[in-house]
Amino acid sequence: MELNRVVVTGLGAVTPLGLNVEETWKSMVEGKSGCGPITQFDASQCKTHFACEVKGFDPKQYLDRKEIRKMDRYTQLAMASAIQGVEDSGIDAEGIDKNRVGVIYGVGIGGINTFQKEVVDYGQNIERGPFFSPFFIPMMISDIAAGQISIKYGFHGPNYATTSACASSTNALADAFNLLRLGKADIIVAGGAESAICMCGVGGFNSMKALSTRNDDPEHASRPFSASRDGFIMGEGAGCLILETLEHAKARGAKIYAEMVGEGESADAYHITASHPEGLGAKLVMEAALDDAHLTPADIDYINVHGTSTHVGDISEAKAIKDVFGDDAYRLNISSTKSMTGHLLGAAGAVEALACVKSITDDIVPPTINHADGDDDPEIDYKMNFTFNKAQKREVRAALSNTFGFGGHNACVIFKKYAE
Repeated sequence: MELNRVVVTGLGAVTPLGLNVEETWKSMVEGKSGCGPITQFDASQCKTHFACEVKGFDPKQYLDRKEIRKMDRYTQLAMASAIQGVEDSGIDAEGIDKNRVGVIYGVGIGGINTFQKEVVDYGQNIERGPFFSPFFIPMMISDIAAGQISIKYGFHGPNYATTSACASSTNALADAFNLLRLGKADIIVAGGAESAICMCGVGGFNSMKALSTRNDDPEHASRPFSASRDGFIMGEGAGCLILETLEHAKARGAKIYAEMVGEGESADAYHITASHPEGLGAKLVMEAALDDAHLTPADIDYINVHGTSTHVGDISEAKAIKDVFGDDAYRLNISSTKSMTGHLLGAAGAVEALACVKSITDDIVPPTINHADGDDDPEIDYKMNFTFNKAQKREVRAALSNTFGFGGHNACVIFKKYAE
């Protein structure tokens, strides 16, 4: 069976670095940090007082007041990114077969802000009995962003959410890719969203000792692959990639950013939160993606790593890259854009895939910021190019994006320059 080729025809983003793709990418290339004191709630009782929040977001730019009241913040961010992506792609919603257009959006947690509010309100008014908003469940559930996007446009194709912790939106892209190349759809609006900067989110991750507590210097707290790293930084946001069969894209004269050529999935099968110390799952997932793309390690020029700024995670991923790429590990560029965006949890994969696509179109690799001279971890091989502190111009023929989630879920996608 001959598989369809799949291309990227639209992009959308709402992140701690900007309210659209242009702002986000410009900040990434410039090496800006999106981190600062938490403003969405009083975090003084938490061990961590900072996060990478989306700043200045106004949902009224995309939604009417009635819609806003029925959506958790994560869904509002998802809607904004999808609307941007659809507009960027030039899709004529009335001129296409909507039965052949799907929506797959990943989220790791979902409407945790709504869940927290409803449960707290119930606890404070417990004498009234079990009274909850009629919108409590539909605002909270993880599939609702995908559902709301499809409702807006009347897209009747495949529609669901992927939830695999921090690998969620990479799994959404992988699923979309597979459905398209199998001919199950013509276009899929794929991506992810997350907004968990609340007492439950920050307090919960603090209890696990997963978050940085560098409260005196939040801008420099996310420092992947540096010896002084002390945990990840909570982020929020959304990213969208419009994926389309090449045949359909060419027929409607769509612009093409890049081609998606491979995906891989694996499990660490090791621990509920910790990465396999030798990077076993990471190694398997990158090998699977390369095999699926019919590429060799020599074909990859850039890896956007999971790189969360945690001790075990960074070391194990660096080991896995060396195992998979061998001598080519020293030729390619590696960077963690989480050093700037923080960890967007379920949205991370979509935003980082977007960064890979932009690196291909612009031939530039965004940096891993906040690494200082002498802050080297003896367990990491610094002969590899982690693109520390400054973006690097180079030809990017193909880029690979890694995402790994609690539970040992690993997902990887590969994009390359489009050519006839």
